[in-house]
Amino acid sequence: MPIAPLWLLVALQATVSAASMVVEIVAGRMLAPYVGMSLYTWTSVIAVVLAGFSAGHWWGGRLADRPGINPMSATGWALAAAAATTALAGVALRVSAGPVLTAFPQPVWGITGLTLAAFFLPSLFAGIPAPLLTQVSLAGPSRQGQALGAMFASGAIGAILGTLLAGFVFISWLGSVWTLAIVTLAYIAGATLCFWLAKQLRAMQSVTLLGLAALAIATSLSPGPCTVESRYFCLQSVDVSADTSRPTRAMVIDHLVHGISAEDAPEVMFTDHTAMLDALTQLRTQTADPSSFLIGGGNYALPRAFAERGITKTTVAEIDPAVTALAARDFWFDPETAHILHQDARRALLGDQTRYDVIIGDAFTDTAVPQHLVTREFFDLVQSRLLPDGSYLMNVVDYADRMQAVGSLVRTLREVFPVVEVWTEARRPEPGERVVMVIAAGTAETRRNSFTVPAPERTTFAVLGAGFVDQIAAAGVYLTDDYAPIDRLVGPRD
Repeated sequence: MPIAPLWLLVALQATVSAASMVVEIVAGRMLAPYVGMSLYTWTSVIAVVLAGFSAGHWWGGRLADRPGINPMSATGWALAAAAATTALAGVALRVSAGPVLTAFPQPVWGITGLTLAAFFLPSLFAGIPAPLLTQVSLAGPSRQGQALGAMFASGAIGAILGTLLAGFVFISWLGSVWTLAIVTLAYIAGATLCFWLAKQLRAMQSVTLLGLAALAIATSLSPGPCTVESRYFCLQSVDVSADTSRPTRAMVIDHLVHGISAEDAPEVMFTDHTAMLDALTQLRTQTADPSSFLIGGGNYALPRAFAERGITKTTVAEIDPAVTALAARDFWFDPETAHILHQDARRALLGDQTRYDVIIGDAFTDTAVPQHLVTREFFDLVQSRLLPDGSYLMNVVDYADRMQAVGSLVRTLREVFPVVEVWTEARRPEPGERVVMVIAAGTAETRRNSFTVPAPERTTFAVLGAGFVDQIAAAGVYLTDDYAPIDRLVGPRD
């Protein structure tokens, strides 16, 4: 007599597969506050999870061949282990983050090490049931080919369902921590079913499963790193006030500070890139109330400063409504002072025929660069949305002794704009230092070749020499929608 009907085995395999894929999607989100969300993050997550699945399948196959083993009981213990390691994944991530990132400062190795520490074991144990359940299905009355096909299909369908649930339902409605708790409970339910089918649901198994359920609830109640976890980012509002009577806060998106604002100093920029973008906007526009289009809102420091000066024609394309809401709640930004579009900037510009005095690109963040916002085709679109004497400004971060990303951007922008300048702090950078720069493109040079503004200390910024810019541009890569390896250009040093 078969241990379980085929339909039940298929449903169980689909559930395990769906749960494991939910964990894979959540892994990328949970890593973001520590290492950001980039090509390197997703590459590490996919590689580590697949490695865990592979090792689990191999182990499950060895168990299936072991004489005298009850495959349903073995599956139950594997799911119990998957529940335990999934419930503790967030704890493992927090505990290992400091030591791993200190031991492996090179981003690729650091990201891979963190992923291994937190998410290899959940994937390993989730991979064990597949060969065990398949063995059970082959012992039933169904034809072996039919049983094999059904088990393989259920795994694929479960993976699809888990991916859709994670991306469209669980993370956006429950957040990462509660999503892992739901997965843990799903594993516990599966383990309970397996022990029951194996007729081994005894005191030890029951106590173990109840303990795991309590662990899942306890870990879900522990606070995570995010002030707000949106569909796109982990957002943190951090108090950095030196004086409690003068509130100052930083907005951290994933693992990077995207802006700092003080309640009583709306026109003071607290980061180099916003200080340069603000000053260059004033230097390169000819009217008292210039029209502007901002790519990325961040903590809305620039729109807030513009409004303070009486600038009334500001449009912001910020893809994440939660960013705007947090800026309004914690960073003293009044949403009524700007026209806000909660959509991708390229899509927003395509649907907007307005021509602006200045377009500001402030979506360039560490190793996570939107590739579609750095190409010749995008710069053509930007140029078509500028007034004849308008300017395009964008911030960029690059290694001072490499300048591959800046050179590539300059080379590409020169195909669209007759004048392209590179601005940075007027000092000699340290060897290997990552330097914040702003590129200014348009039809005319900036009226001055240096300026001093608070950032928040008085800081002087200057334009790089034309000969040096020519040199780095000559070595740059021409960026197009078909080929824009910007992650590699700004990524870890060799």
